[in-house]
Amino acid sequence: MSELKTTPLYDLHGRLGAKMTAFAGYRMPVQYRNGILREHRHCREQAGLFDISHMGQCLVLGKHAAEALDQLTPGGMTELTIGAQKYSVLTHPDGGVIDDIIVTRIPSGVSIVVNAGCKAGDFAYLQSVLPASCEFVEQSELALLALQGPSAATILEKLSPSAAALKFMQVCDDDIAGIACHISRSGYTGEDGFELSVHVDDVERLAVLLLEQDGVAPIGLGARDTLRLEAGLCLYGHELSADISPVDAGLSWVFKQGHQDFPGSSIILPQLQHGPRRRRVGLSITGKMPVRDGAKLFAGERPVGVVTSGGYSPTLGRPIAMALVEAAYSRVGTELLAEVRDQTVQASVCRLPFVPHRYRR
Repeated sequence: MSELKTTPLYDLHGRLGAKMTAFAGYRMPVQYRNGILREHRHCREQAGLFDISHMGQCLVLGKHAAEALDQLTPGGMTELTIGAQKYSVLTHPDGGVIDDIIVTRIPSGVSIVVNAGCKAGDFAYLQSVLPASCEFVEQSELALLALQGPSAATILEKLSPSAAALKFMQVCDDDIAGIACHISRSGYTGEDGFELSVHVDDVERLAVLLLEQDGVAPIGLGARDTLRLEAGLCLYGHELSADISPVDAGLSWVFKQGHQDFPGSSIILPQLQHGPRRRRVGLSITGKMPVRDGAKLFAGERPVGVVTSGGYSPTLGRPIAMALVEAAYSRVGTELLAEVRDQTVQASVCRLPFVPHRYRR
């Protein structure tokens, strides 16, 4: 733990009674005093504040920045209006995924948020492949907060009416109590919510201000993952990797129709046209035993896939999972067996998400 990095909110986490864990090279709060189940339910019912400052933020500047990023992704960046966001992936030349990213169109180019564990590799990759006409800027001076939950908009409206007026995947710039904030209406819990990018010198003051609002509680990585799983959202290193294509992962919707010039297109485009050999699915688990990532899946005695994420759903009160399975076994209702230690657990393929999204479209 001594060699791990910390976010600018490390001391605040200590004062809030956080239990810390190693994650993506950082010391991060896995839970606070109330525990993961209560934190999860609080976010579903009111609003939770997450420290996501470990994630990477950068800019690609220049007149043709969006066009340049189109050549590294499934496309659609040039169609974004100023102040609009898009979820996308950096595709691997072998057909997999380098990382999943959030891209925002800004007047001077694009801003990008990347995953913490992929940050160094993503930044090096972008600098090596972007054309000379584009300038890459790492924004290490910025921190990132997420305010998520059904009360998030009502809470934020008191502090930033401009942010509360945003629709899903739109952004604005505003001052909150004298703190300059870049605010998006987005998040990765399935709930309505916001992400606030601020200078590292100001993030603790902003976090304390948000935590002082009625209905806001700090939420750790444990509940962030159960919320993400219930929402049926991919996590890099689980549902996405250099060995898993975006089509395998059920992300065909991120591709701009007719876009053909991107890394791995010779592998990915046939998958789009004819279908992948395996698909990401939801699994409804029979019984109370959780099925974790890495568990093998069988149809009878035939191995047909592997669980990518799994655990207990606080909202549904039962175990759930996501998996990659052979396409022939991906139909809703297909019965499978999961190997958990020395036991087999019954599972059936179900629709995603497990819990409906509540974004403000």
